[in-house]
Amino acid sequence: MGKFSFLTIKKEGQSDYRDRGSKFFGYAYPVANVEEAKARLQLLKKSHPKASHFCFAWRFGAEGETARVSDDGEPSGSAGKPIEGQILSRGLTSVLVVVVRYFGGSLLGVPGLIQAYKTAAAEALDQSGQVEKTVEHELVIEFDYTLMNDVMMMIRQVDGRIGSQEMGLFCRYRLMIPLEQKDRAISLLADLRGVTMMENN
Repeated sequence: MGKFSFLTIKKEGQSDYRDRGSKFFGYAYPVANVEEAKARLQLLKKSHPKASHFCFAWRFGAEGETARVSDDGEPSGSAGKPIEGQILSRGLTSVLVVVVRYFGGSLLGVPGLIQAYKTAAAEALDQSGQVEKTVEHELVIEFDYTLMNDVMMMIRQVDGRIGSQEMGLFCRYRLMIPLEQKDRAISLLADLRGVTMMENN
């Protein structure tokens, strides 16, 4: 993995770990940003209204530059960090791992908690599989319908894809271009008369 690609999970994964009456349900989600992660967390809280803790770790960005952990009331370092450790040990990003705990009446102590959260996170990630993805750069373009064939040819040349499109007086495409093809894409678009380019990031 490097500047142009990153490793994430293929699909959602779940696990179920139990220790001395406490239940730990692990959930791993492929997510694109913090908003998506927060929405997932809210849905889990709705589906587990009686759970005592929702501990999590998330990581975003090709280099994992955006990260957060939460012990959600468990002793400091006993939940969020062990969950994050499983993400880091696999070199993953664009991922959210939540472990939902139902307290079973017996205190597990910090070593017991670390083991439980680590195991629940690991098993959920093991269910998710891994996939290498290309880092993409977003370009928004507007053009006249008569240029459709030229624009489509350019997208194919740089292995790009259309993220979304609006058809009005003009065509407006949100293009996702592999980062390593960004400069070439901008250069090819600049050569097309009648295409207006707006970079989103």
